[in-house]
Amino acid sequence: MTSDVSVQGSEKSLRRDAAENRQRLLDAAAAVFSARGLDVGVDEIARVAGVGIGTLYRRFPTKDALISELVRQVLEDFLALARDAASAPEGAGLEQVLYGSGAILASNRGCLSRMWNDDQTTVLRNEYRRILFELLTQAKQHGRIREDATDADLDLIFWSLRGVVATTRGVTDTGWRRILAVMIAGLRPGAERLDAAPMNAQDVAHIMENLWPR
Repeated sequence: MTSDVSVQGSEKSLRRDAAENRQRLLDAAAAVFSARGLDVGVDEIARVAGVGIGTLYRRFPTKDALISELVRQVLEDFLALARDAASAPEGAGLEQVLYGSGAILASNRGCLSRMWNDDQTTVLRNEYRRILFELLTQAKQHGRIREDATDADLDLIFWSLRGVVATTRGVTDTGWRRILAVMIAGLRPGAERLDAAPMNAQDVAHIMENLWPR
């Protein structure tokens, strides 16, 4: 007769194996999508992960479910980055989170088109943006960023960075850093007065709805 301890041990082993297979599939999806885009078939992802296609479908019943989970993990990374940057001294957190976000985007090129319009991750995105805007306020208070910089400016910087990361795929993994440095230099106090008015919240919401419809 099989003991309860043996059964429990087997169940734990199965759960561990399932969790490991799931993460292998997500890691493979990130690598394959980054290299070749979202049109790649799930059979290729299963092959790279070293599991059967049946295992993939047990973990993720559809390709969309796989992509959505990948996006969720990326946004969890964004949020962890933002929370860590919130404790940076002397208002340095904003620049820390901007450079860190660029690195995350560059490592996850394949799912960039889903970053801002996945219904399952709205709460994560909103919390990330909330902390980002708080970091902007702190940076202003410490004289690191010009007083007339707005939340909408940060949204546009993020979207611009996303565009640079996407368009330089296959050419460079670090070109985005130069562009971000230029944009941050333009945010410094003492730069020339800006004649153009910033976008308002309605403008930003309209852009988000049209560029990344749900």
